[in-house]
Amino acid sequence: MPNPNRAVIDEFRANAGHVGGPFTGADLLLLTAGGVTSPMGYHDEGDRLLVYASNAGRDHDPRWYSTLLADPVGTVEVGTERYRIVAAALHGAERDRCYREQGERVAAYAEYQRGTHRRIPVVALYRMDHSDRGLAVAGQLVRAHTALRARLTHGAGDDDLFGHCLAWCAEVGEHHRNEGATFPRLLAALPGLGDAVDQLRAEHRAVAERLRTLDELAAAGDATALTAARTELAERLDDHFGAEERALLPALDTLPDNW
Repeated sequence: MPNPNRAVIDEFRANAGHVGGPFTGADLLLLTAGGVTSPMGYHDEGDRLLVYASNAGRDHDPRWYSTLLADPVGTVEVGTERYRIVAAALHGAERDRCYREQGERVAAYAEYQRGTHRRIPVVALYRMDHSDRGLAVAGQLVRAHTALRARLTHGAGDDDLFGHCLAWCAEVGEHHRNEGATFPRLLAALPGLGDAVDQLRAEHRAVAERLRTLDELAAAGDATALTAARTELAERLDDHFGAEERALLPALDTLPDNW
C-alpha cells in the first residue's frame, strides 16, 4: 500500500529534515516502526524525544502507536541523523505533564485533545544506536511493562476478580525478582547507575508490600477493598515503570555487547 506521507518524507530527506507547507518551522522527525515511516512533531528533552499520538484529534490512535506497543524497537530520522530507538509510552502524571507542556508550546496539540474523547498518548523515544545488547535488553524491559499494564487493564471488569488479582500479583512479583537478580550484573557493567538502582530497589520493596496487601484482601474475599487497593497499586506501578524506563533506558545504550 502506498505511504500517504510519501511526499512529506521525500521532502524531509531531500532538505535535511526541513519541510514546507503546513509543517514550515515545525520540529519534525521521521519514525519507522513495523516497516512504515511516519512524519510527526516532536519535542527534544535531551535524553529522549517525545512524540504525540494525536492523529490530528481523531477518535482513534494512529497506526504507528499500536505498532510500537507491539514492538517498541524502531528507527528515527532527525535532520540528517538516522538511529535506532526503543519507544516507551508515558502514563499517569508524567503523560499529563508532557502533553500539557506540548499544548503550551504548540496550540494545535491542545486543540487536538479538546476535540477527542480519547486520552492522546505520549511516547518517549530513547536512542539505542551503540549497543545491540542494550537495544535487546531495553526492548525486553519495555515489553514486560507494557504486558503487565495491559493485563491489569484487561482484567478490570473480570468476574474472577480474586483469581485475576492473584495471578497478576504473581507476575509483577516475578518481574521484580528477575530485575533484582539482574541489577548486580547491570551495575558491574554500568556503575554510574548506582543511585538510580538504589531508588528502584526501594520502590520494589514498597510494591512488594502492596502486593502482600492485595494477597491478604483476596484471601479475605473483600472485593471492594481489593478493587480500591488494586487501583492504587496500578497508579504506583505506572509511576514506577516510568521512572525505571527513564533511569535505565538511556544508560542501556552503552551496555557492552558481551554483557
